[in-house]
Amino acid sequence: MKNPITIEEKELVRRSLLGDSRAQMRLYRKYVQAMFNTVIRMVPNRMDAEDIIQEVFVKVFQKLSEFREESTLGAWIKRITVNTTLNFIRQRKEIKFMENEEFERKNLIQEEQKVDPEFSMQQVHGAIKKLPDGCRVVLNLYLLEGYQHQEIASILNISESTSKTQYRRGKQLLANELRTLKNI
Repeated sequence: MKNPITIEEKELVRRSLLGDSRAQMRLYRKYVQAMFNTVIRMVPNRMDAEDIIQEVFVKVFQKLSEFREESTLGAWIKRITVNTTLNFIRQRKEIKFMENEEFERKNLIQEEQKVDPEFSMQQVHGAIKKLPDGCRVVLNLYLLEGYQHQEIASILNISESTSKTQYRRGKQLLANELRTLKNI
């Protein structure tokens, strides 16, 4: 089996572990924006997202000696990022999942209707921020981070069917919000 970590990443890790501040800064700069994008999709408040990113990279450098090269360095850092973000959300407040009745009362669009793909990333990101917590977190974990519903259920301590329902509702609410933006 081929080693998933590149020679460059291996050297960056090695030098960072030796306390080379330039290597540490290179590692930070290489991954900070991608990880920030991950966090800001799940935590809509920019200041909270910035705090989480700081915590993420403190953890990365504290745990760098535990990196086993079983995945890419970026995947390892992303796992720390997602876990740190979810811990933040749990500590701040319980993630609220929409109940069936609440969802039905919203009189949402049918899933078969299509959303016009002519939206900027900023518009899509803004619409995602408006989703209820449960929908936003599940949608991000499934659609953008690539987790399966079984994994999401385990991470969030919910049932797999709740994960699937929150994802479907999140997609519908997102489509509805984008359709509203189009009509403005």
